[in-house]
Amino acid sequence: MTVTTDLATASAVTLAALVREKAASPVEVTEAVLARIAAKNPALNAFVALDEAGAREAAREAEAAVMRGEALGPLHGVPVTVKDVQAVRGLPTRRGSRLSEATPAAADAPLVARLRQAGAIILGKTTSTEQGWTAVSDSPLTGTTHNPWKHGRTAGGSSSGAAALCGAGCGPLHVGTDGAGSIRLPAHFCGAVGFKPSYGRVPYVPVPNNGALSHAGPITRSVADAALMFSVMAGPHALDHTTLPEVFPPEVEAGGAKGLRIAYSADLGHAKVDPEVAALVAAGVQRFEALGATVEAVTPPWGPTGPGLERDLWGAAMRSFLAPDAAAAAQMDPGLVACTEAYRNYGFMEGHAAQSRRFAYAAAVNAWFAEAGFDLLVTPAASVAAFEVGRQRPAHWEQHVWDWLVWAEFSYPFNLSHGPAISLPCGVTGEGLPVGLQIAGPRLADALVLRAAAAFLDGVMAHAE
Repeated sequence: MTVTTDLATASAVTLAALVREKAASPVEVTEAVLARIAAKNPALNAFVALDEAGAREAAREAEAAVMRGEALGPLHGVPVTVKDVQAVRGLPTRRGSRLSEATPAAADAPLVARLRQAGAIILGKTTSTEQGWTAVSDSPLTGTTHNPWKHGRTAGGSSSGAAALCGAGCGPLHVGTDGAGSIRLPAHFCGAVGFKPSYGRVPYVPVPNNGALSHAGPITRSVADAALMFSVMAGPHALDHTTLPEVFPPEVEAGGAKGLRIAYSADLGHAKVDPEVAALVAAGVQRFEALGATVEAVTPPWGPTGPGLERDLWGAAMRSFLAPDAAAAAQMDPGLVACTEAYRNYGFMEGHAAQSRRFAYAAAVNAWFAEAGFDLLVTPAASVAAFEVGRQRPAHWEQHVWDWLVWAEFSYPFNLSHGPAISLPCGVTGEGLPVGLQIAGPRLADALVLRAAAAFLDGVMAHAE
């Protein structure tokens, strides 16, 4: 019988196969993951609600289905966590905010329902920054979520708990959401795989009124697991009018990176990057050439137009969380309060004009791939490795009360363009902190991004001990 720690840290592909073959039971798998969570989570603080009783009940039901010889879903008996911005039946949706209601959800969000239907065991809900506003892992509701590789360092955000648990080897599958990098940035900080699909691939309900920035996707430790989880969650849904009709295969398509024409940009023509991060990503890029791809260093013409546009769109979206009075503001993240105040007087016409600029930006990004003849673009996932908790920027950077985007200039372009992008571990710093490399593509090139990512990682799974 596989030992407990092996089950706790095994891939979803492996666990699903073990369950189908009756080499491991859903109860054994769930207990193994819960035991690792019990050992790791006190230091991580990654859960808003850990539903041990519900997970155990679901595992027993899943085991009974195996013994009855029923048809099993692709994730039967595989544990999964859900970021606390998506509804899970019987648990509240707090969104990292003290001002939110603690009323349990009456029904699962569509992507959660699909995971359950595939046989997944829902473990509970993971921490998020308040309203997903920042990419560092502090929340007024739950406090600080810590990096699994070094306590006292940020786990990133806003999918903070998901990435921390993933990086710590606490189960294979974690739901994240991403409005400006909130899947990829914490994956970068925690040594995980973070995949933001093309907009519309995975239903996001209720559809956010934030300019079509938010995506949902997997945080895992292998590309194969990301593809499998993505295939379960993806597909059209009546409650999300933006969803696309295609159903995705559960496996990464064959072909690797051979023959691909890959662009590499170290800074998109404007971004500041810490030297150690830049060196690790540059070394990782060489792997694509070894795999048979052609790599060309580029400066995309659309890069420098992103920062001002993104800040206007982000600030405008955050205005909906403007505190109604001083008492409410005192309960909120001070950075979010500062961001909303900075855009308090941002008017409708300014926002409308920013959306026009956004449409032009998205067209420029997607057209550039076709016109320049590149299949994919590789960049750093972020400009810095995990820094101290309790701040929006590393201590060695110029400080700002709310603008964390300055070290995240590589992620939001693909929220704006609606294209797929994935963060992959590509090395560790001298302090032993993970660094991520990002592969991005034009809209709907999800299969190609996953294919290149799988070739780059070659099935490697890593986690902090």
